[in-house]
Amino acid sequence: MKISFNWLKDFTDLPELPADDIANRFTMACAEVEDIITVGDELKKVVIAQITAIKPHPDANKLNLVTFIYNEKKDTKEVVCGAPNVKVGLKVPFAPIGTTLPNGLTLEPRKIRGILSDGMLCSEVELGLGFGKAGLLELPEEAPIGKSLQEYYDISSDVVLEIDNKSLTHRPDLWGHYGIAREFAAIFDNSLKNPFDQNWISSLEKKFGESSASPIKIKVDKDSAGLAYFGLSIDKVKIGPTPSWMKNRLEAVGLRSINNIVDISNYVMLELGVPLHIFDREKIMGSTISIEQVKDKTTFTTLDEQKRELIPGDTIICDEKEPLVLAGIMGGLNSSVSESTTKIFIEVANWKAHEIRLTSTRLGLRTDSSSRYEKSLDSTLCYRTLLRTASYILDLCSEAVVIGSVEYDGVDLSLIKDKEMQVDYNFIRETLGKDVDDKKISSILASLDIKVCPLKESVFNLIIPTYRVTKDIEYPQDIVEEIGRVIGYDNIVDTPPMAAVHPSRLSQPLKTRRMIQDFLTQHAQCLEVFTYPLVGEELLKNINWTELNKDLVLVNALSQTADRMRPTLIGSAIEVASLNTKNFSSFKFFEHGRVYKTKSGKDFNREVNQVLIGYYQSNNTPFIELNNTVEDLCGNLGLPFSLEEKNEKFPSEIVDYKWDGLHPFEFMNIKIMGKNKGSIFSLHPLLLKKFKIKGHLSLAIIELE
Repeated sequence: MKISFNWLKDFTDLPELPADDIANRFTMACAEVEDIITVGDELKKVVIAQITAIKPHPDANKLNLVTFIYNEKKDTKEVVCGAPNVKVGLKVPFAPIGTTLPNGLTLEPRKIRGILSDGMLCSEVELGLGFGKAGLLELPEEAPIGKSLQEYYDISSDVVLEIDNKSLTHRPDLWGHYGIAREFAAIFDNSLKNPFDQNWISSLEKKFGESSASPIKIKVDKDSAGLAYFGLSIDKVKIGPTPSWMKNRLEAVGLRSINNIVDISNYVMLELGVPLHIFDREKIMGSTISIEQVKDKTTFTTLDEQKRELIPGDTIICDEKEPLVLAGIMGGLNSSVSESTTKIFIEVANWKAHEIRLTSTRLGLRTDSSSRYEKSLDSTLCYRTLLRTASYILDLCSEAVVIGSVEYDGVDLSLIKDKEMQVDYNFIRETLGKDVDDKKISSILASLDIKVCPLKESVFNLIIPTYRVTKDIEYPQDIVEEIGRVIGYDNIVDTPPMAAVHPSRLSQPLKTRRMIQDFLTQHAQCLEVFTYPLVGEELLKNINWTELNKDLVLVNALSQTADRMRPTLIGSAIEVASLNTKNFSSFKFFEHGRVYKTKSGKDFNREVNQVLIGYYQSNNTPFIELNNTVEDLCGNLGLPFSLEEKNEKFPSEIVDYKWDGLHPFEFMNIKIMGKNKGSIFSLHPLLLKKFKIKGHLSLAIIELE
């Protein structure tokens, strides 16, 4: 998001500091400034010139040598130019050597096909004044030769801060210049100018008529994403060019000027942070605008001339015949303002944040509006936004008149209350580790529009405005953050924490796990590995595992190779071995992992902790060595155990005896406290061959439950 210094000065005074210092202070106190951009100064050196002669370039068919006068003395220069619209008598911009253009290019003396070009005749794209027109920028005949383009277009110099949007995600009140100005006022201890007081509101409301005269009524369906919807009709609007002061500010922050009405809607959004939409009222069928959910799948053409597929659950704004707007995201092409528009309807609304985000994400359509609505805007700010829009239209269109009054439907706005919170200032000081007096804390909170009412001693009752409680201030700790960031965290002296540290005993499961880790690493020389608890169906089929865990498949899996919870550690162990056999002739490893058993009948799915030990040798089977390790491990843990051969009457809880991945002879059950809680086995040579493992791999798996 881009913020203009000139715009901020409408609401607060900025300190007499370099832009870098201001940006650094704002970064430390509020949000990260990613870039500082100076606009307007580039056009100081660009002057108006008039072409007097043209002759072909001797060594290039598509280039010309253009002679022109560029000052009142009628001094001439010659440049190489390839523009298609060059002609004698044309007045165009001339950038002399040393000029730095808005695109960052600094003009230097250079030869073009052997001829030195003394500067450059410019297009509107090169000057940052347009968006793609080919050829030189053609100026009117009355344009005075030698006058700078900055002066001719009345472009004032400005400094623009580019702020990282992610750092404002929790601050929907800062998505406009007025909210940012409040932060600047608090940070630099200046006053905030409030042009939106009750006198301003009353003066505008006097221009409204009766509600009965309103040509458009509003109906918000309770099942829709609509929270609040304001509308106002204005007639005798004249579409025309935008005043230079407004155009300059919009273009400084990256928006292209279109016409006065469209620009007003963009300007107010960037000023107050609440999006709005302006309809051509003559394109609205009937006298009612409805906010409702889509009932059936349908297509809708948005302002960017793209057809969007809407599904049931999406919210749209409709007239009595067809959809007009994709709520909270983008208007429709069928009701947009055009050059012939004379009657308009202003919409200012608020929407349920999560529903706007879902629709925007599904369509892949992220706009200035959706990015603001998904932050949870305050519905009480909509009326002020509507009045601000109406005031600009009435000022810039002298004959415009309001028809009827403001129409509204949605939630009862009187129920949206400021949040009250009791905070002990001693708690703020103790948490920050800085002695800030009560008066300073109250002053900072007041500058942030938080009302302070003393209760007793250092305890105060705070009244927090509605626009700060949508997803921001909830607890006293949030107030501590407000004070800390304004005084500057860099102004808080570091002190070591004084807190008692008490050792805690390990739980029995964790103690057992530590003992297993210590034994296997120190005595068995095993390396611990970690594998993902997610596997793919292909791996389970490759090891011929019958339990595919189809009931435990993720809805939003990142890939098919990790789309379900694993039913066994064996597949992961084989992959580990397959990878390492490329570099080692023998190795030992172990893993503490979880496996997931699918439910049977009414039972829940089970998550089981296991330890797997894997021994690999390229020449001889490590089965006997692994048996010895398991015996030593169980003895070290003090477990009553025994190793027993297969017995069909007592199935293994680890692996099915009929699994064709088992070695036909090398298998033992681990019986702990009289129950089969583990198995030791080697893998069948055919299974190893499938994974390109040359040698012998033996595994031991013990359930730790």
